[in-house]
Amino acid sequence: MRLDEILQQAGRYKPRKRLGRGEGSGLGKTSGRGHKGYGARAGAKRTFGYEGGQTPMISRFPKRGFSNAMFRTEYQIVNIEDLNGFEDGTRVDPAALVAAGLVDSPTAPVKILARGEVTRKLTVVAAKFSAKAAEKIAQAGGSVEQGS
Repeated sequence: MRLDEILQQAGRYKPRKRLGRGEGSGLGKTSGRGHKGYGARAGAKRTFGYEGGQTPMISRFPKRGFSNAMFRTEYQIVNIEDLNGFEDGTRVDPAALVAAGLVDSPTAPVKILARGEVTRKLTVVAAKFSAKAAEKIAQAGGSVEQGS
């Protein structure tokens, strides 16, 4: 055993508070909960934003505007340089991209971007293509298809 191994462990774990073990412990009687009230009861847990009973700040201020954030479409991004791992003449669809480990979900939409060069003749199926990516795939002798 080395000194640095002992020092790494020192102070890593705090001893637990032993509540309700007599007045001499400093945590007897009410066990650190004070007298009466909500916090003294079992299962008492304040919700986020609770301000002691006064109207919370989130309720005091008016709500304005509208956000389309929840309607945004999140695309899985694949660059054309990553498509060089496929054989010539392959149909590259979302299922093939999942099998190759390039995207996570076969159902989420895929967008193909133009970083790098493609050297294979591929049929690429995706929800969206950047104009440059579609052009580079076509130049390599492949084709693009709009799909899911």
